Amino acid sequence: MSAPIAKPWLSSQSDQDPRSATGSPLRWGVIATGGIARSVSQDLALLADAELYAVSSRAQDTADAFAAAYDFAQAYGDDGGVPGYQRLLADEQVDVVYVATPHAQHHEIVLAALNAGKHVLCEKAFTINAREAAELIEVARSRNLFLMEAVWSRFLPGMQRAFEIAASGELGNVHWVTADLGFPAPYSPTARLWARQDGGGALLDISVYPLLWALGTLGFPQTVSATGFINDDGVDAQNALTLGYNHGAQVQLTSSLLAHGPRVATVAGDLGFLQSVGSINNPRELVVASGLNDRRTETFEPVGRGYAYELREVTRCIQQGLTESPVMPLEDSLSTMRLFDGVRAQLGVTYPNDHH
Repeated sequence: MSAPIAKPWLSSQSDQDPRSATGSPLRWGVIATGGIARSVSQDLALLADAELYAVSSRAQDTADAFAAAYDFAQAYGDDGGVPGYQRLLADEQVDVVYVATPHAQHHEIVLAALNAGKHVLCEKAFTINAREAAELIEVARSRNLFLMEAVWSRFLPGMQRAFEIAASGELGNVHWVTADLGFPAPYSPTARLWARQDGGGALLDISVYPLLWALGTLGFPQTVSATGFINDDGVDAQNALTLGYNHGAQVQLTSSLLAHGPRVATVAGDLGFLQSVGSINNPRELVVASGLNDRRTETFEPVGRGYAYELREVTRCIQQGLTESPVMPLEDSLSTMRLFDGVRAQLGVTYPNDHH
C-alpha cells in the first residue's frame, strides 16, 4: 500500500525554504478580503518571486484598506454595476488569482478568471458540488491554465511526514484512522460558516482536513456512511463520517462547528500507530509508537502561517508551465466533491447552487 498523495517538489530540493524564488516573479490578484485572504496574503509576501499586485472587494474602501495593509499596488471595488472581481480580472497585469470568497461564489468567479486567461488558486471547498467542479476543470484544461484547490495542508512538512511514515511500513498495515476538527462558531444566520446560500456548515468548510488523513494514508474509500446534526437553516452544524475500504480498513472523521475537540489524528497499524499534536491541518508534532510503549516525537517548524508551501507549489507549477499540481491534482478535488455530494445526500443538506 502506497501513500496516494504525491510528495511536494520542494521536499526533494537542497533548499527546502518555500520563500526561495523558483523563477520569474508572478503578479498576484487576491479576490475577497476576509480572514483567509489576510492570512494567505501575509504568507504570499514571504515569497521572493511573488508580487502582491491587486486585490478586489465589493466595497472600494474595503479593497483600499486591504491594499494599504498588505502593500498591493491596485485595489478594485464594485463600480457602476461592474463587480470588483471583474475589474481585477480585466487588469492585464494580473498573472494568477487567489479566490478567497465563500464557497458558493467559487464557481462563478473561477470560471470568470479562467475565461479572462488567469491561472487560479481557489480556496477550499473547491465548489459547492461535483457538477460545478467538473465544469471548472474542463474549462481550465481547454484553456491550458493552471488550476488548484487550496488544500494547503497537503504541502506541509508535518503532514507529508505523517503520510511518509504510514507508507513506509513502520506502522505495519494501516487498519484504522480517526481525525477530528472542531470549534464553537458563534451562530448567525448571515455568517459565512452558517449561511446556506454561502455553502455554510461543517462539511464544506472543515471536513476536508479530517478527510485528508484518510486520503493520505488509505486513499479514497469504497463506502461512506454519514450522520450529522442539521440545524433549522438546513446546514450541518456537525457531522461524523465513517469510511470503509475493500481491504477492511475503516476511518472515523468528526467535524464540528459546535464544540472544541482535541484536533487529533490517529493512524493505527498492526505494528504501531502515529498521532498528530497541534491542529490536524498543521501538525507541529507527530508521536510515533512501535507497539504500545516505544515512542518517539518528531517536531516541525513551518514557515510563516504554513500557506507558503502551497504558494510555492502554485508558483513553481505556473513558472514551469504545469496546469495542475501533482500533489493536489484536479481529479482529487473532483473526487472530494463527489464524496461530499454523497454525504450531503445522506444528511439531507442542499444548497441554492445545486438547482442552477
